[in-house]
Amino acid sequence: MTNGKIKKVPPSMDAWLKEAKAQPAALNEGMFLVHNGVVRQTPKAQVRQGVDDGSLVTGMEFTYDAAKVEAAIAETYTLEGVFHVRVWLNEGRLSLGDDIMYVLIGGDIRPHVIDALQFLVGKIKNECVTEIEQKQ
Repeated sequence: MTNGKIKKVPPSMDAWLKEAKAQPAALNEGMFLVHNGVVRQTPKAQVRQGVDDGSLVTGMEFTYDAAKVEAAIAETYTLEGVFHVRVWLNEGRLSLGDDIMYVLIGGDIRPHVIDALQFLVGKIKNECVTEIEQKQ
């Protein structure tokens, strides 16, 4: 438990892949990619923009808009060669090392799957979630 909230249990990638491979579309898939975002100690501004204010992340408040996530998933299915999309997002007060998200993309060839993963994770991070770093 964290701050009175029960953390969501992360999914099993073995189970997700088994489920994906059992779908009829799996006959068209030659690749699956998984993204697992986790809470890190280094602040986002330092990693992405090189701004080091000397602070360290101690945790994160994480929320998301479920309707926007569903729309992003639907849009990902329109990309060339994409046959399987699955997303899991955590929520609430997260600690260092906690899982923030899992994204699984299955598709026909490597370039399509890589592009789809990049597209969906970017869309989720930029348009669907709120991440508030807790710092010391």
